[in-house]
Amino acid sequence: MVQKEPKRPRGRPRAYDPERALASAPRSVWRAGFAATSLDDLSGATGMNRPSLYGAFGDKRELYLAALDRYVALSRAEMERALAPERPLAEGLQSVYDRALALYFAEPEAPLGCFLIGTAATEAARDAGVRTRLGSGLRELTRAFERRLRTARKRAEIGRGADPALLADLAGAVLHSLALRARAGDSREALRAFSRAAVRLVCGSAAPPRRARRSSR
Repeated sequence: MVQKEPKRPRGRPRAYDPERALASAPRSVWRAGFAATSLDDLSGATGMNRPSLYGAFGDKRELYLAALDRYVALSRAEMERALAPERPLAEGLQSVYDRALALYFAEPEAPLGCFLIGTAATEAARDAGVRTRLGSGLRELTRAFERRLRTARKRAEIGRGADPALLADLAGAVLHSLALRARAGDSREALRAFSRAAVRLVCGSAAPPRRARRSSR
């Protein structure tokens, strides 16, 4: 039996890749913010003309929401690789922070911080869809920390009385702080020192403060 060749769709084939567009579009929004980024900016960044952008995503907002979803999904996957159970907890946590700093400082002359926090935080106040994605995205990344910390408690990498959920909130807050402080102008070296201290704290290996000796008098 001879298989028939599939019929070619009518019209011109797509000369663009929506996935590639989603990878390119965030850079413009990342630098200028959503409100200040025009369709022309997005067209130049993605290599797609306006009709193609509308055809693929609907409008600028839908493209932005899709870019947020993609960023969160990739960030979660990157975190899960860094926090692989085969690695010691402290090493995994530090890897998460180091990878984040490498991303935040990808443009040393003007560090961009985190795409999710840096752009969605300003839009969330007036856009419920953005607010939902910001909240769910942050919680999703915190849950990645929590899963690894629950494994760490079972393996006695942290104390049996430690609360993985609270420690995950702390680990997530450190990640958020790195993003904001990178964009605010703190140096990469200072932020890495901060992250190292945070890892010691989360892992319970920070040295306790020494008690002042009582005077013998």
